[in-house]
Amino acid sequence: QVQLVESGGGLAQAGDSLRLSCAASGLTFSSYTMGWFRQAPGKEREFVAAIRWSGGSPVYADSVKGRFTISRDNAKNTVYLQMNSLKPEDTAVYYCAAGMAFNDIRVGTPQIWGQGTQVTVSS
Repeated sequence: QVQLVESGGGLAQAGDSLRLSCAASGLTFSSYTMGWFRQAPGKEREFVAAIRWSGGSPVYADSVKGRFTISRDNAKNTVYLQMNSLKPEDTAVYYCAAGMAFNDIRVGTPQIWGQGTQVTVSS
């Protein structure tokens, strides 16, 4: 069974840091581009970050560039999102996703989605 399971969400105050993890199973993890998306209440899901199978050349949304870092450990089948300097506008459900091609993630059409983890940032 192919599965992506996110963890690490929770409550934070503005300026705090959180690290999200996404554990993959049932797929050849190292073959996939991995990404993070988020959906705030009343808004559409949006791209946050993506990382290629090799771990090189990550890409970020402008809204998180310089604050968030995506990384992966292919030995652990896990992708991470380190979120620093959190802002109230980062409040959203964060989703992990896997795509066979980098563009699958970049345009928001990955083959596999996680169930999401809530991040709430208070001011």
